[in-house]
Amino acid sequence: MLASVLCAAVMDGGPLPGGAGLTTEDLNKLLARCFSSAPVRNLVSTENVVPTSDEEIMVRDLLLAQRSTEGETSRWLAAMIARRAMEPNHLWEDLGLRERLELSRLLARHFAPLAAQNTKNMRWKRFFYRRLCEEEGLVMCTTPVCTQCNDFNHCFGEETGESRMAERRRDYLRGVEVTSEPPAIRRRK
Repeated sequence: MLASVLCAAVMDGGPLPGGAGLTTEDLNKLLARCFSSAPVRNLVSTENVVPTSDEEIMVRDLLLAQRSTEGETSRWLAAMIARRAMEPNHLWEDLGLRERLELSRLLARHFAPLAAQNTKNMRWKRFFYRRLCEEEGLVMCTTPVCTQCNDFNHCFGEETGESRMAERRRDYLRGVEVTSEPPAIRRRK
């Protein structure tokens, strides 16, 4: 999972720490711990620091408050998920995963209390923002019952499609030049 998120961040271009949602120090720790045989250890410099938005901090803190595993990995995952949640596609796509089910399993393992609250299988980004609004005493919904809402399909609709990694591989095999620039962005939250 960590490698998928790092790959997705690299594909988007820009500084890797910012794209992954980690500080330079945390990214170097992650690389040393999880990818010790890879030649990328300690290649990330402090010049690649990107400021964290308030929105990203709120999502990260929501995840951290609901984690079910201790240690650096869940802390890194919370920061990475929060950062990638700022991207425009489905969260599983922006994390570089193959399908939504992988994201659901990740959240159930590392953030079980939060994942267990998504009893209606709402899209994860929408669910995170709904929880944040509820914590602040705000209501983001226009109707009291989801099935009566005009935005129902935005919150609960299908999340299918080709993963970003599969798309890049297909382009590579077809001989299409693959750059670090992101593909045409589809607005799907």
